[in-house]
Amino acid sequence: MNITTFADVFRKSFLEDFSGLSFGASMAALASACLIGLCIHLVYKKTFAGVMYSQPFNTSLVLLSLLTTLVILAVTSNVVLSLGMVGALSIVRFRTAIKDPLDLVFLFWSLSVGIILGAGMFALAYIGSLIIGITLYVFSKKRPSAIPYIVMLKVDGDAAEISAFGILKKQFKHIQLKSKTVTGNGIELLYEIHLKHTDSAFMKDIAAVPGVRTSALVNCSNQIDC
Repeated sequence: MNITTFADVFRKSFLEDFSGLSFGASMAALASACLIGLCIHLVYKKTFAGVMYSQPFNTSLVLLSLLTTLVILAVTSNVVLSLGMVGALSIVRFRTAIKDPLDLVFLFWSLSVGIILGAGMFALAYIGSLIIGITLYVFSKKRPSAIPYIVMLKVDGDAAEISAFGILKKQFKHIQLKSKTVTGNGIELLYEIHLKHTDSAFMKDIAAVPGVRTSALVNCSNQIDC
């Protein structure tokens, strides 16, 4: 009479059932990760709507797909290695701030592609990436015609503030005061406006107002920065 112990079940279910790493399947997974990663790179470049485009970040999306695929391939080939890798990766901390929510979406997209390809589900990776890419491209075409900007002013007193605001009022229908700081050196003002074109000639008129020390116009398409 054979008595099955927990150790026997663990050995049969995990240690013995794990097969060796197939070279052909590994190359197919890595090639697919590179191909889909390049597609993610292209979609990010075409749909980017932030203030400053980062080429290193976009390149890292391709490498992230490849690296994740490598890790998952190694994990699925050996349960002992997978346990060790879980312990090693648990001490890794990423402290880079993600300012644009869409950047976080692209990061998860690259990670998901690597995980899915490493698990051998090629059709899911290709179909899912196609749907995500089309969705992002469609939504990127529906951008608002007016781009938000922040007008930063530093004036000496109330008279300069009223004059500068009058120029903005003539140019724009909707103006929102975001911040007003009064110090001994003057008044600092932040106004939110929406430009439908790139004509910023009104800034010269504001700068010419007596009492206006500095004036600046900042693109605020990334709402987290504003």
